[in-house]
This record gives sequence, structure tokens and C-alpha cells, in this order.
Amino acid sequence: MENYIEYGYVGLAVISFLAATILPVGSEVFFMAMIAAGYPAGWCLWWASLGNTLGGMTNYYLGRLGKTEWLEKHLKFSAAKMAGVQEQLRYKGALSAFFSFLPAVGDVIPFVLGYMRASGSVTAAAMFAGKLARYALLVWGTRLGMDIFQS
Repeated sequence: MENYIEYGYVGLAVISFLAATILPVGSEVFFMAMIAAGYPAGWCLWWASLGNTLGGMTNYYLGRLGKTEWLEKHLKFSAAKMAGVQEQLRYKGALSAFFSFLPAVGDVIPFVLGYMRASGSVTAAAMFAGKLARYALLVWGTRLGMDIFQS
């Protein structure tokens, strides 16, 4: 782990980016190791949240590459029903991106939001807030664990 920590914030951002894609990479251990190694929590929060959000937005834009006509053709969605679903997701549905930090479904949420043409700015803001909250909990847990094991 020490070898990876020497890459600092850039390494944290890259690992966090990759963790938000479909690649089987976890950023949590790297993040907690940096906190335990004495890196400032605020900077770790920023870089991990930024990298993870950019990875999630990559999934969002991959979803936008999809054609909504595919749903109409293969799943027999009517154009009117599709327009209704898209309107519901445009702003309020994009808030579900907050939960993109969850294991398994977290990678799918931004993809679906992109496919359904949800608001990119609302999706990005909600996603960043969720990922920031998750990493903040990891800071708290890491510090609590360090206090318990050092005493």
C-alpha cells in the first residue's frame, strides 16, 4: 500500500475515478490508507469525491450515447410514455444520482440517468454530494478506528 500512497492526491483521484466505472476497483482502502498516513482529510475528501464523480459522469455520458428509440423498438415503450419518463427524470430523478456511491447499483444509476436524458448538472451535483458524504463517513470511521487501535 505504501507504494500507492506515494502517488498522493493524483493517485487517489485516479483510483477513485476507476472505482466509479464498471472496473472492479475499490477506492476506500486507498482513501483510508492516505488518511491513516497523515494526509489532510479535506484534500483527500476533495480529490476522492472529484475523481469518483468524474468516473460516475463518464457512465452518465456513456448512457447518453444510447438511443431512446431502442426502448421503443425492443421493449415496446411508446414515444409518449418515453417523453413522460424523461420529463420526470429530468430534474427530480437526477437527484437519485446521490445514491450512486452504493455498491453494485451505483454504477448503473448514472448510466440510466444519462440514457433517459436526465439533467447533467443536477446529476453531477447530486452525485458529488453523495460521494462526498460517503468519503466523509470514511474519514470519521478511519479516525475512530485509529483512536481505538492506538489506545
